[in-house]
Order: sequence, then C-alpha cells, then structure tokens
Amino acid sequence: MNAYIFPGQGAQFTGMGLDLYEKSTIAQKLFEEANDILGFCITDVMFKGSAEDLKQTKVTQPAIFLHSVILAKTLGHNFRPDMVAGHSLGEFSALVANGALSFEDGLKLVFKRALAMQKACELQPSTMAAVLGLEDAMVEQVCKTIDGVVVPANYNCPGQLVISGEVDAINSACEAMKTAGAKRALVLPVGGAFHSPLMEPAREELAAAIENTPFKAPSCPIYQNVTAFAVSNENDIKRNLILQLTAPVRWTQSVQQMIADGATLFTEVGPGNVLQGLVKKINREAQTTAATFTPNL
Repeated sequence: MNAYIFPGQGAQFTGMGLDLYEKSTIAQKLFEEANDILGFCITDVMFKGSAEDLKQTKVTQPAIFLHSVILAKTLGHNFRPDMVAGHSLGEFSALVANGALSFEDGLKLVFKRALAMQKACELQPSTMAAVLGLEDAMVEQVCKTIDGVVVPANYNCPGQLVISGEVDAINSACEAMKTAGAKRALVLPVGGAFHSPLMEPAREELAAAIENTPFKAPSCPIYQNVTAFAVSNENDIKRNLILQLTAPVRWTQSVQQMIADGATLFTEVGPGNVLQGLVKKINREAQTTAATFTPNL
C-alpha cells in the first residue's frame, strides 16, 4: 500500500518551487492563484528570497504547503495514495492531497494558522528543544518534574523527542534531561512553544475558521497527528485539526500504525527529505522515496 507523507515547518529552502513553476502549467496556474488568495507575491519570496525571508511566519507555512500540494497536483495519475499523513503543518497538505479540503480553503487555513501562531508566540516568551537518546517515557517523566509549562511536542522517532514550553522551563528541562541520560538536549531556534498549551489562543482562533470551512469525505484515510490512527470522517478530521495546535505530533506512532495497516512504500511529497529519514529510524525495513513531478502537465 502506498503512503504519502507531507513535511512541516523547517523543510523550506531558497528557490523552492521554482522548478515546478518553470516546467508545469498546472503549477504555474496554482502558484498565481496562491498569490491572489494571499494578497502578496509569495512566489517572489519562494523563488528569489533569502533564507531569512523564508523564515517569516506568514511565508514559511504557506510556502511549504504550496510546494507540497502543487507537487502532488503535478503527479497526475501517478498520485494514487492508499493513506496519507503530514507532520504538523503537513497535515493540511495531506488533507488537500486526499480531497478533504480544496486548494483555496487549505491555503487560507494555513495562512490563518501561521498568523495565529505568531500572535500566540508574542504573548509569552517560549521555545522548543530537541531531546536525543532518551526513551519517550523518560522524557515524559522528566517534563512532569519541571516547574512551569514544558510538554512533549513532537514524537519524531525513537530517541528523538522535541519538548515545548516556557523559556525558563525548557532550559531547566534540558539540564534535567542530560542528568537523566540524554545524549543531547538542544534548544531550537524557534520563536514559540508549538504543540503546547501556550498555543491555546491560536487554537481558539483557528477553531472558528476550521468550523466554518467545508470539508469533504477524503479519497483515502489520513493518519492524524493527534490520534496516530486512520481517520476518514470529516467531523473527526476537523476536531483533530483543531486539537493539533496544543497537542503533540505523534509521528512515531502514526508511522508505526501505517505500517501495521499495510503501508509498504512511504513517498515524501514536498521540500526536503526529513520525513524519509524519520520513517527509516522508526522502521529500518520501510521503503521510502521522494515524489518527483511530471513536466508539462
């Protein structure tokens, strides 16, 4: 069975999407449509902007979404998913790819999500840290001993769990993780505590937008971050999308469940190859590949 997986924030790179635009008429049309929907030329930043330009919140998330979704659209008849999943932001790309969301509605939600998350970040100093070489259960246990808000945020693969919370609490947690046996505990260069209770203001703002957006029955199940199980019901999909901002990304568990449900090939659709690496760390026997577009569609 074919599993298609879609990356999240951090996968961006300078010049992203330019090859699609130059070689696919479908891509050109969708990129121009995106400029109109967003009200600014995101293509200028994606194709010609610096790494610093791409780090702007209002650019990063829609840029990765656009690269992933437009790449999927250029695959034509070669795009035949039996199941999909996306890492954090990538969940929106996956939902457009499997037909649950329209391209326009997906992009509008991603843009609203980016701005809402930025606002939440500005309310309180917060950050994230990667904990390497410690079992998930130990990371969870250490988080509970720290004063302040600090929670597991991204279960990326065995031995790699990202924690999220208040700056002081994260710094304390990093020291405690090292004492508990972590190989490394590194504060990440991010501006907020994503997938933590500190994103509650963003969750409330996004919830209203999601509730007012039409969703359709998907062409195949999506394994959502919040549950790590196959979901096909539109109302369940919407509920899980809303919960996602304050809940952890259960990527390890999602990939394990997809394999248990019959996934034999994981195809990463979008910029970078981070998810392929994570899948291999979760299960060394899993087959992975990157999607490549078909020109002139």
